[in-house]
Amino acid sequence: MDLDLDLLPDVVLLIGPDGTLERTNRAGVAFLGSVDAAIGKPVGEAFELRDALGRPTWRDGVVDVGKETELTFRRSDGEDVVAVLTVAFTDEGRAVVCARPISDKSGIAIVSTVSHELRSPLTSVKGYVSLMLNRWDRIDDAKKREMLEQVHHDADRVTRLVTELLDISRLETGRLVLQRQMVDLGQLAASVVEKVAMAYPKLDCAVSIATGTEAYADPDKIEQVLTNLVENAAKYGNPLGMEISGGRDGDDLRVSVTDRGDGIPADDLPRVFTKFFRRDHGRPTGTGLGLWISRGLVEAHDGELIATSTVGEGSTFSFTLPADAFEAIHGS
Repeated sequence: MDLDLDLLPDVVLLIGPDGTLERTNRAGVAFLGSVDAAIGKPVGEAFELRDALGRPTWRDGVVDVGKETELTFRRSDGEDVVAVLTVAFTDEGRAVVCARPISDKSGIAIVSTVSHELRSPLTSVKGYVSLMLNRWDRIDDAKKREMLEQVHHDADRVTRLVTELLDISRLETGRLVLQRQMVDLGQLAASVVEKVAMAYPKLDCAVSIATGTEAYADPDKIEQVLTNLVENAAKYGNPLGMEISGGRDGDDLRVSVTDRGDGIPADDLPRVFTKFFRRDHGRPTGTGLGLWISRGLVEAHDGELIATSTVGEGSTFSFTLPADAFEAIHGS
């Protein structure tokens, strides 16, 4: 007698011997979102699975039979759902996947991801400092300066990662406090370009924001947003021919970062702001948290961060800040 899967409270996914999703229960429909388009497709297409570090997994079949495993499901609508899974096999070779959703992304997974990204700059700092301590008299001044500049850059990277970790906690608990003041967006953008150029020497980025274009905002948070956008454009787009433009847009101030890279496929574009999203295209990746945090920081300012892209031409990430924020907050 067949078991009525709809009677089970947990999500149940029945995967055929060929690795395709055959059916699910009522809980699975709510869990995966749109199921009609997923039935009959293999794991990896019917739904995407990522591990605690955001890496695609289970592409070559179901693993860890009988062992509870925490994975992130990428739903058909681009949303991420975290669940604890167990897997068993029937005599016919079908995999029965039982999933128990977790209400929110495990803090342990976030710490694990950021910790993974911290290793590289910390290893670099340790290596350069040890080298200078042990061979100070044998290293010429030019080389010492180069090493110290790298240590300075890596220390900034560590500071940013720790700041991102704190921002995640504050954004998710609604405890982010903005230290607002008048910010010259043109000067801030120029400063960001100068700093990012230390990591990307080929960076060619024009700043087209009129002097005196000011926003009432938290300068550290807006600098963080701009740095994320420029670094992403240099890393995934093209460091050449980039532009930061800005100015008045109706009742808002709008700042845009445009690159001349390969562009973002339409299927990926709605997902770029989701937590842990990293396009799997064989190029260097980070935590997958930068754009998610950036959108949260912009929205905390009552603004909006959006992305547009044309494959083969490039992408534009733009955010708005209320032009009347000072008057709205101070009532003057």
